[in-house]
Amino acid sequence: MRPVYLRAEMIYLDYAASAPLREEVIEAMTRCLGVDGHFANPSSDHGPGRASALLVEQARERFAALIGAKPQEIIWTSGATEANNLALLGAAEFYAGTGADGQRIAVAKTEHKSVLDPCRQLALRGWKLDWLPTDAQGLIETESFAGLLGEQTALASCMLVNNETGVIQDIPALAELAAERQVLLHVDAAQALGKLDLHCQRWNVPMMSFSAHKFGGPKGIGALYLRQRPPVKVRPLMFGGGQERGLRSGTLAVHQIVGLVRAAELAVAELERNLGHWQQLRQRLWRSLQDALPQCLLNGADERQSPHVLNVSFAGVDGEALRADLDGLAVSSGSACTSEHAEPSYVLRALGRDDALADASLRFSFGVQSTVEDIDGAAQQVIHSVRRLRALSPLWEDAA
Repeated sequence: MRPVYLRAEMIYLDYAASAPLREEVIEAMTRCLGVDGHFANPSSDHGPGRASALLVEQARERFAALIGAKPQEIIWTSGATEANNLALLGAAEFYAGTGADGQRIAVAKTEHKSVLDPCRQLALRGWKLDWLPTDAQGLIETESFAGLLGEQTALASCMLVNNETGVIQDIPALAELAAERQVLLHVDAAQALGKLDLHCQRWNVPMMSFSAHKFGGPKGIGALYLRQRPPVKVRPLMFGGGQERGLRSGTLAVHQIVGLVRAAELAVAELERNLGHWQQLRQRLWRSLQDALPQCLLNGADERQSPHVLNVSFAGVDGEALRADLDGLAVSSGSACTSEHAEPSYVLRALGRDDALADASLRFSFGVQSTVEDIDGAAQQVIHSVRRLRALSPLWEDAA
């Protein structure tokens, strides 16, 4: 079923920012909300409370099975932002507090703000940041990664699927190198579940973060995987009732947890079909733009690329004017978390795009509900707007 928008003619291609809930997810969540459902506090010591707690633990088991983990390795959070903060700040505080020598963290400039800002907080506390180099596609090569991990490196963080470009990092290889050097690797997998087959234990990843609303679950719920063997220790950022083994206090939102797991199960079950569908949509949109518009540039990788994202820069166009002109198309210029700041994408600038091209970029992202008609309609709007703005722009006269 196609989603209903505020405007019937609006085309939604911003699924990397947030995906709508599937009907199956809504139904599963609704059963936890009413008086006849599992509405009780799962920390309460009575029948309804124990029933809610059982549902939470069953959800934990089901989610762990989907990502190749053990149930006791899953910590429920409010989303990937909290999970990233708990992993990085919590691990840094624990291991620094044990007298460990490592006071350096390796991270790429193309990471999400919810990774970069905790790292900058660590820098204020005396940690040294080592920036992982990426190539022009945004890929971290294993040799560069290995070369940056020194004796003082305690932590590293790397996004599995980049939220702006869709580039896929070789996490199994990076995790092996980190393990050899006794570096604790954190992986932001917010954009990865339902886009590729991942396995925490087989990849030997110590910490991995997830966010439900990226794969068709509700907002306000996510998870952090913390490896049990060898154990990963973090100190909590929140204190209170001691829920989630004392690592994340706060009453568990049963309906959101249930929604997360149901959405994850659907995403994993439909993975192969969705990837083929998105690949067709991505190729169709890119060919349409490329054939109609000279000097439109692809941002991303040729092969190690998730098909649910297409990022394109348009030479000779003012980015703000382009986005304002596309009032019938819901796309973004990058991460939704940075959309309030009027500046070019720091991710694209890190890949070598100048400010003008980084600003004049659009990220198209596809979901289960995306159709060929959406793609053709989006291409038509973008082509019309770029041509019109180029005709008015001295930037295009200089570039042509």
